[in-house]
Amino acid sequence: MKFKSALVTQVSGSIGGFTAAHNSGGMYLRGRAVPTNPNTAAQQAARTALAACVAAWNTTLNDDQRAAWAVYSSNVPLVDALGDAREVSGLAMFVRCNQPRIVAGLDLVDDGPTVMQEGELSPVSIDDITIGGLGTAAVDVAFDGDDAWAAETGGALLIQVGVPQSPGVNFFAGPFRFADSVDGVDEMAPTSPQTVDSPFPIGDGNRVFIRARATRADGRLSPVQIVSAIASA
Repeated sequence: MKFKSALVTQVSGSIGGFTAAHNSGGMYLRGRAVPTNPNTAAQQAARTALAACVAAWNTTLNDDQRAAWAVYSSNVPLVDALGDAREVSGLAMFVRCNQPRIVAGLDLVDDGPTVMQEGELSPVSIDDITIGGLGTAAVDVAFDGDDAWAAETGGALLIQVGVPQSPGVNFFAGPFRFADSVDGVDEMAPTSPQTVDSPFPIGDGNRVFIRARATRADGRLSPVQIVSAIASA
């Protein structure tokens, strides 16, 4: 509903069941939409990991450790979706590097990294997709066993699987859900490929996307890789 009034020049916010907004045609009222919150197990895990990181930053880390994360974040700018580099706070970098580790069941890293670069990850790929019964499916992920993360205790390859898509979809930004991690081990690197169970049912002909990152034992997180393959029963 649009309206004009000599008494009202600007309105914002909600009242009752209406929300005030404006566009090129002027101010108007629309029905207030209440966003849904499915509060899935994956969402709960992400929120719990975030809360654990913030609590550790505030109560566990000492001043020297917080300063080390600030130094690391100032030397390792992150590249956004537009390709622009941006510097984040020490807390933001600490959370970025540690939240995925907590979700994967890895130890939180308190000390800020002393190597001033992101973690490294060679190209990964989907080697095979197995469609099982009762909606189960597994994805074989191939990686380079000579990567540094694979040969250190505390390093890992973190794998998320996306909601299956039509075969013609070539770009997918999410949602992804954590599937599993491939843990690195001193003197006994994991062999490639490794099989992870998909958190989503996969059908014949679906395109499946995975999102992979490597975490190093010192907490450094690699840039994201997203790759896909078409499932065949």
